Amino acid sequence: MTKIEREDNGKKGRFIIYNDGEFAGEMTFVWSGKDKFIIDHTGVEDKFGGKGLAKELVMAGVDYARKNDLKIIPLCPYAKSRFERDQSINDVLA
Repeated sequence: MTKIEREDNGKKGRFIIYNDGEFAGEMTFVWSGKDKFIIDHTGVEDKFGGKGLAKELVMAGVDYARKNDLKIIPLCPYAKSRFERDQSINDVLA
């Protein structure tokens, strides 16, 4: 079972994913003004690769953006490719 937490200090933050209580990866972001954030890195630990956890992290960011009327600038190659592949999340694309 996975669990995602969000940390945010007002300038930057991250979404952290745990798999059965163990740190499995993170997606980091930097605020760009009050209504946008830049996803600058998405990474999953090797032992958790191939389980779709990176996608879960990006989708957690998308859900957060939707709930808070924010836009996302995906600079991280993985996040950028998720937005290119999934047109249903382009409503939060900056």
